Amino acid sequence: MNPLVHIQDVSCRIAPQLTLHVEDLQINAGEHWCLFGPNGSGTSLLAALIKGQLTAGREGVSYAPDFDPQHDLLEVSFEEQQRLWEYDNRRDISDYDPSAVDTGTTVRMLVCGDAPAAGDMTLQPLLAEFGMDHLAERGIRYLSSGQMRRAMLARALYRNPRVLVLDNPLESIDRQTAHIIAAALGAWMSKGNVLLLLARRQMGIVPGLTHMALMHEEASDINGRWVRELSLQQAGPLSAVLPSAEYRALADRAIVMPTTLPPPCQGREPAPLDRSVPLVELAGVDLAYGERTLVSDLHWQMNAGDHVLIEGPNGSGKSTLLALINGENHKAYGQPVHLFGRQRGSGESVWQIKSRFGIVSNDLHQRYIKGWRVLDVVVSGIFDSLGLYDDSGASEHSCARAWLRVMQLEHAQRAWYHELSFGQQRLVLLARAMVKHPAILILDEPCTGLDDFHCRLLLALLDRIASEGSTHIMFVSHTEGDVPSCINRVLRFDGCGHIEAGPY
Repeated sequence: MNPLVHIQDVSCRIAPQLTLHVEDLQINAGEHWCLFGPNGSGTSLLAALIKGQLTAGREGVSYAPDFDPQHDLLEVSFEEQQRLWEYDNRRDISDYDPSAVDTGTTVRMLVCGDAPAAGDMTLQPLLAEFGMDHLAERGIRYLSSGQMRRAMLARALYRNPRVLVLDNPLESIDRQTAHIIAAALGAWMSKGNVLLLLARRQMGIVPGLTHMALMHEEASDINGRWVRELSLQQAGPLSAVLPSAEYRALADRAIVMPTTLPPPCQGREPAPLDRSVPLVELAGVDLAYGERTLVSDLHWQMNAGDHVLIEGPNGSGKSTLLALINGENHKAYGQPVHLFGRQRGSGESVWQIKSRFGIVSNDLHQRYIKGWRVLDVVVSGIFDSLGLYDDSGASEHSCARAWLRVMQLEHAQRAWYHELSFGQQRLVLLARAMVKHPAILILDEPCTGLDDFHCRLLLALLDRIASEGSTHIMFVSHTEGDVPSCINRVLRFDGCGHIEAGPY
C-alpha cells in the first residue's frame, strides 16, 4: 500500500537565511502523528511541506493516487486564525452601513462554508457540544480568541477531512472545553483518518497519537546575518521517540535566568508610584456586549503589591475588562474607572495612560503588521506604537537588545518579526512590553505559542520582575500550572456575569 504522504531527500531554502531538511518521512492512512519541536524548530514548515505549500520542496513530496491535499486536508492553526480575522476585518463595512453594524462572517458560515446548513441535523449538536450553539449567528470578528479557536475546531470536525492538521489545538481553550475537544478528537481519530498534531509542549500530546516526528533547529549569527537550519531529527512510533535522548534533551532543558534585569533607558525612567492609592479602582463598572451583560456593577481594587490572576471561561469578559482598564476600550469613558488615583477621562491623554501599561495579548499579536525588524518592534514599546516611527537612539536600542537577551532572542534582533515563529513573536512582544518598565504589565494568555522551555522561562522571569522591580502583573491563563508564583490575588469570572475577587 502506498503511503498517504511520502517526503524524501528534501532540502529547500525557505528564505535567504532559512533552510529546511527532511531526509525521509512516511505517513500512512490510519496513523496519527505529533510533529513536535520547540519554538522556531520548523514544525509549521514541516506541516506546510506536507500540505504541498512549499514550492522549493515540492519535488520531494509524493501523495497516494487518491489523495489531494487541496481537497482532502484541513488546517486549524493560529496563523489560519489570524488570516481569517484579517480577511473578515478588511471586509468590514460598518462605517458605510446605515445601521453601523456589519456582522461579517458568522460562526455558522465559518463552520459550514459552502455546504448547505438548512435542515442539517449534525451542525447544531456539534456547536452545542463545543458550547457554541448560542454563538451561531455571531460574527467571528466579535469572538474571543478561545471562542474563535473552538469555532475553527468545530469547522474541522464538521467537514471531516481525511487529514486534519491541528496546531496546538487546546491552547487558548478553557479547561472544561479542552476535555470536550480532546474527547471529540479521540472519536474522530478512531474512524481511520489521519491527524497531524503540531505540539510545542508535552501537555499538548493528546491521547490516541501513534507516531512522532521530532524537529530540530540550529541557529547562528554569521557576519551579521541570522542563519537557521531546520531538520527532521527523528521520526517513528510514539513509543520509540518519547524515551529517546533527543526528546528528553528538549523536555528537560534547564532555564538560565539573568543575574539582573535590564535597567530603564536613560532619560526614560518611569514615574514613581504613589503606593497610598489603588493602582486600579473600579467603582461600579458595567460591561456589555450588544444586549448581553458581561459584568454588572463591578467594585474592585488592585493595590500596590498586588499581582492578579484573572481566570474564567472563554468569552466571559476577561479581555474586555483588561481593555477597559488599559485604555483600549472606549467604553471606559464615563464609567467609574480610576487609574493611579485619577478618574479616567479627567484630562489625561490616551498616551499618558498607555505609558503606565505594558501589554501582551492576542489582539496586539494580531494587529502587529509585517515589515519591522525584531529590534524595532521592541523599541516601539517605548513609544507605545505599532511599528517604529519616532526618533530612537543608542540608549533605546541598548535597552531593547538587553531585553531580547533576557528572552534569549538577541541573535534574532536583525530578523524580520513576521519571519519568527508564533511563540518567538510572543517573546518579542513581552520584551516590547517590559522595555519601558511599566507600572502594570497586562499578560493575556502570554504562554500561548510557547514551548515548555520558554513557558518556564517566562514564568520565572515574571517572578523576578515582580520581586525586583516596581511592575505589577495582571495575568490571564486557562492552563493549569501556567501561573507565576508571585500571584497573590485572583479575579474569577464564572461566565454568567458574576465575578469573585479575593486572595489567591
